[in-house]
Amino acid sequence: MNGASIVTKKQTILTGLSNGDYDAFLYDCDGTLADNMGGHKASYRAAALMYGFALDDTIIDELAGWPIIQVAEEIRKRYDGSFNPANFTQLKNQLYEETFIADTKPIEFVVAHLKAHAQKVRIGVVSGGSRVSVSTTLQQLGITSLVEVLVCAGETSRGKPYPDPFLHAAERLGVDPSRCLVFEDGQAGVQAAEAAGMRWIRIDHI
Repeated sequence: MNGASIVTKKQTILTGLSNGDYDAFLYDCDGTLADNMGGHKASYRAAALMYGFALDDTIIDELAGWPIIQVAEEIRKRYDGSFNPANFTQLKNQLYEETFIADTKPIEFVVAHLKAHAQKVRIGVVSGGSRVSVSTTLQQLGITSLVEVLVCAGETSRGKPYPDPFLHAAERLGVDPSRCLVFEDGQAGVQAAEAAGMRWIRIDHI
């Protein structure tokens, strides 16, 4: 099966899984719409080296969906670091935006799913990334105009795995949380969706 056939098959599966009486689809960005986790890992590793230690980037997979500053705080705990998590986060974001974001590619079957359902349901993107990074990513994917609401790191009092970001997106869309479907690649996002009373699909299991 060639690449195009695989994308079509996955899109068909995702469409079937998302059938239902929903008013809004809420997508995670990094690792869900965007094939960019390699760039994020590289920017975390580069930031860590500038702080004098080598980072095992499997922690990024483990904490997928967490706001970046919370990931930085967890890295500091595990590596007994003395760095300021806010400064680490700023450096990591700068490195990603200057060096790695240009390599972003779409996760084609998820982007195609979003495009197919825009105008049919309300569309939101809920991410643990910075607004600058996520906005740039959506531009590169060519879907900025289709996203009605964007919720990013630091825009709610708590991030994933708490429900706050998804609830905020639903409120801004004027949609009851029970009528939202979430698309996620990380466990933190799944936990957040469940806590918000929303159904979810793990796109990395398709």
